Amino acid sequence: MRRFLLLYATQRGQAKAIAEEISEQAVSHGFAADLHCVSESGKYDLKTETAPLVMVVSTTGTGDPPDTALKFVKEINDKTLPTDFFAHLRYGLLGLGDSEYTYFCNGGKVIDKRLQELGAQHFYDTGHADDCVGLELVVEPWIAGLWAALTKLFKTLGEQEMSGVPPRPADTPSDTAVGPEMLHVQSQVELLRVEDADKKDPDVWGQNEANRSQTSALIEDFGSSLARSVPPLSQTSLSIPALPPEYLEVHLQESPGQEESRASVTLEDPVFQVPISKAVQLTSNDAVKTTLLLELDISKTEFSHQPGDSFNVICPNSDSEVAGLLHRLQLVDKRKHHVILTVKTDTKKRGAAVPQHVPEGCSLQFILTWCLEIRAVPKKAFLRALVDCTSSAAEKRRLQELCSKQGAADYNSFVRDASVCLLDLLLAFPSCHPPLSLLLEQLPRLQPRPYSCASSSLLHPNKLHFVFNILEYPSPTPEAAPRKGVCTGWLATLVAPFLQPNTEAPHTDRPDALAPEILISPRATHSFRLPDDPSAPVIMVGPGTGVAPFIGFLQHREKLQEQNPDGNFGAMWLFFGCRHKDRDYLFREELRRFLKIGVLTHLKVSFSRDAPPEEEEAPAKYVQDNLQRHSQQVARTLLQENGYIYVCGDAKNMAKDVNDALVEIVSKESGVSKLEAMKTLAALKQEKRYLQDIWS
Repeated sequence: MRRFLLLYATQRGQAKAIAEEISEQAVSHGFAADLHCVSESGKYDLKTETAPLVMVVSTTGTGDPPDTALKFVKEINDKTLPTDFFAHLRYGLLGLGDSEYTYFCNGGKVIDKRLQELGAQHFYDTGHADDCVGLELVVEPWIAGLWAALTKLFKTLGEQEMSGVPPRPADTPSDTAVGPEMLHVQSQVELLRVEDADKKDPDVWGQNEANRSQTSALIEDFGSSLARSVPPLSQTSLSIPALPPEYLEVHLQESPGQEESRASVTLEDPVFQVPISKAVQLTSNDAVKTTLLLELDISKTEFSHQPGDSFNVICPNSDSEVAGLLHRLQLVDKRKHHVILTVKTDTKKRGAAVPQHVPEGCSLQFILTWCLEIRAVPKKAFLRALVDCTSSAAEKRRLQELCSKQGAADYNSFVRDASVCLLDLLLAFPSCHPPLSLLLEQLPRLQPRPYSCASSSLLHPNKLHFVFNILEYPSPTPEAAPRKGVCTGWLATLVAPFLQPNTEAPHTDRPDALAPEILISPRATHSFRLPDDPSAPVIMVGPGTGVAPFIGFLQHREKLQEQNPDGNFGAMWLFFGCRHKDRDYLFREELRRFLKIGVLTHLKVSFSRDAPPEEEEAPAKYVQDNLQRHSQQVARTLLQENGYIYVCGDAKNMAKDVNDALVEIVSKESGVSKLEAMKTLAALKQEKRYLQDIWS
């Protein structure tokens, strides 16, 4: 069989699942995939690899390679490597990302660019799959085209061996190669959203135009819904994905009740169990969103943090949703049974293993509560598997449509965009009765939720503050109730008995005996930190809860200035925004105090929903408007004074709008084109002077 090396770099399991799918399909196309995580460097060697290489690479943070690829990226970035180091390699790469973030697919782009610089050549076009519109829109056709590209490559290599013709040298561009110069421009400028067709890499899968139009295709007949389709889809012949191979054997075993440790559910290390010592509501009761500040007592732990760091909260699923799932699966009477998992001896799944995130000997209720992301949007493979568990012909047909190529628009509209979960599907398709093994095979790990540190250990030793909105989602289907965020809803319930209103009166800590405890773990440190040189000026942009890390910055700077009264400290600007001055102006008194004592040099606040006073100039509505109003100072700070700009908050709208405003500011104040301004901002990002902590 024709062998190829298949490497994946994953953060949350997406890239691994796609690589496994490629591996499964390879056999039926006459290939054998040698599948490894990129971190398993002892199991493969690219320096001596003669087979084609296929890579699936995800992106994490605001454009970083996943943690599993950090060592690999560090090794290939060794500046002493010669430019022909990988001249023998022929590869194809599939990058995963989310276009709501500025650095779209950057994990894959970083590796792709460096492999090219070291002489490796594409045998197949790079794919960039966008989780914003649905990864499968690029992933499925990319995998489908991979087999022809591999077949062609093996044929070419075979002919070269027979004729004695050596492989083409690395400095001769191949038909599908992308030169390092183009990739450099792409990685610096395209990532800053250059909408200039001439500058786009012609050999990169152009999903943006074709696929976005496909996903935005409106389902014109409003008679269609999650459970029901209309012509033409309901009368179309369908191409549906292959049935995913079963691989788990599940036994439910009665056992004496024993204590189950929440620490056993997490793959994070280290994990700290800490009490919530204080909870304060920062918004008024009539605010659009309810924002809470929680204080954790970390005095009895080794947990250390700096302002700008973030950490994970390990949270459970909602008790009511777990109960609903158990009831629908008719497993209520077995919820206390222990789950014993083994791999089926006759499975066709290559490399099948018991999922790491399901601990041994835990009860079914515990696993559904702490281990599985039961809110996850089911992938098409899961829907395909559910078809075979459904007895109603009409329901079977609808599930087939939703996982089919022809039903992509319906899948996006009624499943993906509606954030439908397994329980929603089971309520919408009453004749579907999946076995527990299928759920354990298909539901991903319940992920811990990240939060920014909102305090400085210099001002609050042994304490850790964080801030969040209690997320609320509309009901995805008529049968389901509205939902709160998995973690924020749980935390809000935990602290409800001792939640304090936001007054200027001193807040009291909870007695230890009454303080609920939660599990937290540190996250890998990144560069969202105050400059090493305190004299460098700083611009902070953080509307809503995006202000959280900047409160930590300001607390830290206040203590540093107290410790060094003669020190040289740079200016600090804060651009904050909220809806209403009297409802959700977070940390108003604390920010005014920072301004009064001179720690904060400039405070620019915008209120998007307050009516402007008639006699005054219309105030800035959003943070980007205030940035534009102070464009000279912003440009001077960044371009002449070697300042830093930090942006924290929503990736979908705010971060893009702020980036667009910065392009305008640099272009206007420097008298350069927008393209040059984008390159300037790209350089600031490379220098770690334009930093983002953003989320979707």
